[in-house]
Amino acid sequence: MKNWKIKLSLYLNYFVFAILLNSVGILIQKSINTYHVDELAASSLEAFKDLSIAFVSFFVGSFLPRLGYKKGMLMALALVFFGCIGMYFGNSFTAVRILFACVGISFAVIKVSVYSLVGLLAADDKAHKSMLSSIESFFMVGIAVAFVSFPLFYSDTDPDAWLRVYLVVAVLVAISFLFLLFSDFDSLNFEIPGSNIADDFKQMISLLQRPMVLVFAIAAFMYVMTEQGIMSWLPTFNEKVLHLPERTSVFMAVILMLSIAGGRFVSSILIKKIYWLTILLTCLIGAALMVILVLPQTNNLEVKTINSLADVPVIAYVFPLIGFFLAPLYPLVNSIVLSATEKIFHSPMASLLTFFSAIGGTLGSRLVGYLFKEIGGSKAFYFSLIPMGILIICLFLLNNIQKKSGKNIEFNTKGGH
Repeated sequence: MKNWKIKLSLYLNYFVFAILLNSVGILIQKSINTYHVDELAASSLEAFKDLSIAFVSFFVGSFLPRLGYKKGMLMALALVFFGCIGMYFGNSFTAVRILFACVGISFAVIKVSVYSLVGLLAADDKAHKSMLSSIESFFMVGIAVAFVSFPLFYSDTDPDAWLRVYLVVAVLVAISFLFLLFSDFDSLNFEIPGSNIADDFKQMISLLQRPMVLVFAIAAFMYVMTEQGIMSWLPTFNEKVLHLPERTSVFMAVILMLSIAGGRFVSSILIKKIYWLTILLTCLIGAALMVILVLPQTNNLEVKTINSLADVPVIAYVFPLIGFFLAPLYPLVNSIVLSATEKIFHSPMASLLTFFSAIGGTLGSRLVGYLFKEIGGSKAFYFSLIPMGILIICLFLLNNIQKKSGKNIEFNTKGGH
């Protein structure tokens, strides 16, 4: 298979970064329990990750084609490799912060590279859609693996045993590095948007003048604020509010990842028969009802000993199903804008997408962390109703812009972050 080393490396990259990026909820919980920091300080981990992604992604899209995607990704993998080793030996809250800064910087480079390279590796539009969908789906597999694998390393006799997971991840990063190092990029035909780096950057900023891109940026911001706020704090919510043991609280968070995967699969079938706006409005209303109807069940929850999954409160199984309703939003909105963007601008467009998603993720986690501390975990997730309301407005605006442009939209329903 042509370019199989490059393709395999892209899959491995996304798998590894899914584990690292989405372990932030686990590390928030660990920082509170092991390093004894408060909820607000622990929420800063999201900022170290997402602000690094935001800062680097805002600039990387304009010069990465000139630096070279291979060289950029190799540098990113090397950085995150040393971040994992530093976490294993550092074993402190400072080491966690440094790790997530490394992960954020690296992922910004990886994501923009992957989005750009898929267009170069795919033979036609159908192949492009298939490859990008499968890579993003693999990202969800990595997230689920993170919430399953971390607890496997927990030990009642060795409080530091969980750190060994970073040695395993470092090995995966090294394997991906080697595949990429020996891959031949000479056959790929790169296009550079402008005549120099300054011109490239201006081209990226000019994309914000397009009404669809501006509304998309707001929608991406609001969606990730909602999703990351819930995803990052669900293990802590399970432990502090539902009174689950630490290991069980992480395992139960897998339900959220599986429900997101399920939601994207179902939406990929429904989108062929039902108009996208109808699907997304139904999903947002469903997610809001989950918050309004399910969260009140945490009030005066009886504390009992958890000896098996049968002893876990029903709400721990039900609330993570909100992911099923949130799942279709990001990939469908993503498809609308990418299908209306010229291929030569996919690298800067990916930069803008990553930038606004990262800022949204930071604010979402930070707000939930503040609310956990000030009003308690049982009420913190109610804040998600605000970005959901703004998302509904964005959907109507995107629908109007799309109708005025008269473009037929093709959907990639299995997208992700």
